[in-house]
Formats: sequence, structure tokens, C-alpha cells
Amino acid sequence: KATELRREWTKTAILEALRSRRRAGKSMSPSAIRDDDPGLYQAAKSHLGYDAEMAAGRWLQRRGWRIEAHRFRLGHNDLDLVARRDTLVAFVEVKARQSARFGGGEEAVGARKRQAIERVAWCWILRHGRVDDQYRFDVIVLDGAPGCGQRVRHIEDAWRPGWR
Repeated sequence: KATELRREWTKTAILEALRSRRRAGKSMSPSAIRDDDPGLYQAAKSHLGYDAEMAAGRWLQRRGWRIEAHRFRLGHNDLDLVARRDTLVAFVEVKARQSARFGGGEEAVGARKRQAIERVAWCWILRHGRVDDQYRFDVIVLDGAPGCGQRVRHIEDAWRPGWR
């Protein structure tokens, strides 16, 4: 119960702080939020991630893919995008980077993250997979600030799991 109360209080505090910043006409950029409260910075980062996932989904759709699922969850883990083209299903991890200061997006998908994605993908396959489907794991990296000509890099078949 204490954890739930703490979680609810944190969510309420973040929402209230965001509302008050909006009323005051202050900037909502991550750099403006970072100085005030780490929780607010985390909220801004999640918006950046969501926007990147939506942009990656639109980018895939323009190239003939159909988005089967967005943020398909299993416990605390999720698949950012599940895209289909005919019988090929791609489990797509989306990474957004405004700068290369902390490394590229593809470097952020380490062994532990790959295992988590594979576990959720297996659940998706058991629930929604078809007999003749082929599966692969992709990474889409969006480099640059949102709205300022982000560069999209699509790494097809980024890794192969052991159960393939």
C-alpha cells in the first residue's frame, strides 16, 4: 500500500507541476524541466519516446507496413511497435536521440533489453501469430530534435534470438 500511495502521490505531483507550468506559460522542454524536478524530466522523456514511436510508425506505414500493435505490454516490458508486411512481422524497438552525447540509439539495445523484447514478442506470437508468419527484430533510431528534420535509421534484422 505504501508503494501505491507513493506512486499515486508522485503521479499527482507531476501532473500538478505540469499544469502550473502550463498556466504560467513556462517552457515544457526537457532542459527547462530538468532543473526543477527529476520526475518532470522523466515525464518529458516519455513524451519524447511516445512521439518517436508515433513518427516511426508513420514512417513504416509510408513504406508499406501495417502497424499491428503499439506498446504491446507484458508486465513491465513492452514492444514499441509490431509491424506487418504480408507474412513478415517485425518487432520494432524505437530509440530517439537528440544528440550523440550519450551514444547512438542502437547502442541502448543491449543484451538485457533484447531478452525482454524477445520475451514479450514470444507472448505476442502465441496470442496473435499466424502459421506462415516469419519474424524479425528491428531497431529504428531517430536522430535529431523533433520537428527539426529528424533522420530515421532503420536497422532491419538487428539481432536474432535463440528460439528462431
